Amino acid sequence: MKATQQTTYRMLNTRLSDVSLQLEKLRSMGASGKKLAVASDDPASVRPVLNTRKQLSNVDRHLTTLGRAADTMAAADTQLGQVENIMQRAKEIMTGAGNGTLSPADRTVLADELAQLRDQLIDTANTSVDGRFLFAGYQENTAPFVANPAYDPATYDPADSATWPVSYQGDGNVTRLEIGTGQTEQVSLAGSDLFLGVSGWDPSGANSIDSGRYDLFAELARAEEVVRSGDPAAMQTSLTDLEGAADQNRQLRAQLGVRASRVETAVEFQEGLKIDLKAILSRYEDADAIEVFNDIVQQESAFQAALSVTGRVSQLSILDYL
Repeated sequence: MKATQQTTYRMLNTRLSDVSLQLEKLRSMGASGKKLAVASDDPASVRPVLNTRKQLSNVDRHLTTLGRAADTMAAADTQLGQVENIMQRAKEIMTGAGNGTLSPADRTVLADELAQLRDQLIDTANTSVDGRFLFAGYQENTAPFVANPAYDPATYDPADSATWPVSYQGDGNVTRLEIGTGQTEQVSLAGSDLFLGVSGWDPSGANSIDSGRYDLFAELARAEEVVRSGDPAAMQTSLTDLEGAADQNRQLRAQLGVRASRVETAVEFQEGLKIDLKAILSRYEDADAIEVFNDIVQQESAFQAALSVTGRVSQLSILDYL
C-alpha cells in the first residue's frame, strides 16, 4: 500500500509541531530555570513539591513569630539593663547619704535625685515597642504603671496594692510561643512580677508583695523618705532593701537571657530547616542549566532537520509517490 502525499505531509507536520513544542518547552525551562512549571511536566513530583512548599510556609511563619519574639526580648533586656543602672545609682546615693557630715540641704539634693530615679523607673517600665507596652501582660495597649496620687508613706502596706506608690494597670499574663515540636517558651515578663514582686497579679482584687521579694518603686520611695529624714539606721535598712531589689531585677534579667538563647536556637534550627527544604524543592523544580542547554542544541538540530524534510516533501509531485 502506497502512502499518499497528503498523509506523508500530515505526518511530517505533526512531527515538526511536536519538535517545535518540545523546543519551546526547553527554551522556557532555560529562561525560568524551572523544570516543573505545570503538573503535567512531572506528575510524580507534584505531591512532594506541594508538601515541601507547605512545610516552607510553616517555617516562614515560625521564623516571623520567633523573630518578633527575639526583637521584643532584646528590647526588654535593654530596659532591664536600664533598671539595673537606676538601682545601682540609688544604692550609690544611699551610700553617700550615710555620711554623717551631710547637711539637710545636701540630703535634699540626694532625695530629689531619688525621686527622679523613681520617675525614670516608671518611664522604663512603660516602654513600648511598635505601640505595644512591653511589661503590661496582655493589656499591651495601656501604659501599665502610673504614680498613685493617694500614696501616703504612713499608710503604706506591702499586703495592699492600693497603698503602693505606683499603681499597676496591666495583668500578670505572659506570652508563650511554640519554639519546637511540643516545646513552648515564655518570651515576655509581666510588669507585676518584674517591678512589683507579685507573681500572681489579680487585676480585680487586692495584691500583696510575694514573701522575700520587692516592689522597686516602693524601695525607691522609701529611700527618698529616709534620706530626707536623715535617720542613719533607716538608711542602712533601705540600702539593704535596694540591694535586694536590684538582685531581683538581675535574676529576672538572667532568666530572660536564658529564654532568649533558646529562642535564638529555635531560629537557627528553623533557618537550617528552611535551607534543607529549599534544597529538596530545588531537586524537584530546578533545571540543570548545562543539561537544558545541551537539550536545546539537540532539539534545535532536530527541528531544523524536520523543517528541511517537510520543506522538501512539500515540493514533491504526486508522480514521486507512484
